[in-house]
Amino acid sequence: MKKILFKGCGTAIATPFDENGVNIGEFKKLVESQIANNVDAIIVCGTTGEASTMTKEEKTAVIKCAIETSNKRIPIIVGTGSNNTMQAIENSKLAESLGADGLLVVTPYYNKCTQNGLIAHFKAIAESVSIPIILYSVASRTGVNILPETCLELSKVPNIVAIKEASGNISQIAEIARLCGDNLNIYSGNDDQIVPVLSVGGIGVISVLSNVRPQLIHDIVQNFLDGNVEKARQLQLNSLPLIKLLFSEVNPIPVKAALNILGYNFGDPRLPLTPITDKNFELLKQELSKEI
Repeated sequence: MKKILFKGCGTAIATPFDENGVNIGEFKKLVESQIANNVDAIIVCGTTGEASTMTKEEKTAVIKCAIETSNKRIPIIVGTGSNNTMQAIENSKLAESLGADGLLVVTPYYNKCTQNGLIAHFKAIAESVSIPIILYSVASRTGVNILPETCLELSKVPNIVAIKEASGNISQIAEIARLCGDNLNIYSGNDDQIVPVLSVGGIGVISVLSNVRPQLIHDIVQNFLDGNVEKARQLQLNSLPLIKLLFSEVNPIPVKAALNILGYNFGDPRLPLTPITDKNFELLKQELSKEI
């Protein structure tokens, strides 16, 4: 049985920017709020965190801030993926040296690779560090899907412990669970599929929605794991209108707007992402005013 980095809600946390770069004060404020509202882990420098437009110095500052603020209260997991294997190794070594509890490593993008390439890529990264790794499969962004048979091969690597599955394909996720069992923990990568993924053996979610509704996402998973399946199902269904709005434009455009609506100063996304449209901003504002 592989090490479990966390069970429950892991927040794929957004990064606040201002004219000087990363707004560390606002970032720390959100991290503290997340912990106070019972998230089970925080994932920094991922897609939602806009890592692709951050400098090495900015990433280092964000990682350090999250680790120091958490102070071992919850795990801090760092996104270190790249389409350049050597760069991913460098990113992973840096995160480990800063004290990260684990890594989230996305499949290579743009240049793509075969399933054999995926195996070689992830194995090379895993061999370069000693901390646990979560694979990240999100073909809608990368153009590369991790097939269940590839997951089985990678599950044999000692420190590859889990997968964030964002394919949206429940049949594929079920097959990964069947093949890998306890050798590869599964996290939903989609907020609208938390309960379905838990139902086939998942242990949690890496969530965008939990940036703004952390207690809700914790409660969905915890209720399911505690056997309160009907409660978890109802919370999942009730969350769907807000989830739809949070993905009405490319993530993290809407979630940064939502954080600003809630009183944080997270600024705008960096180009090539643009601020949310006025129409979606107003719809998001209305939905956030409701109780779920």
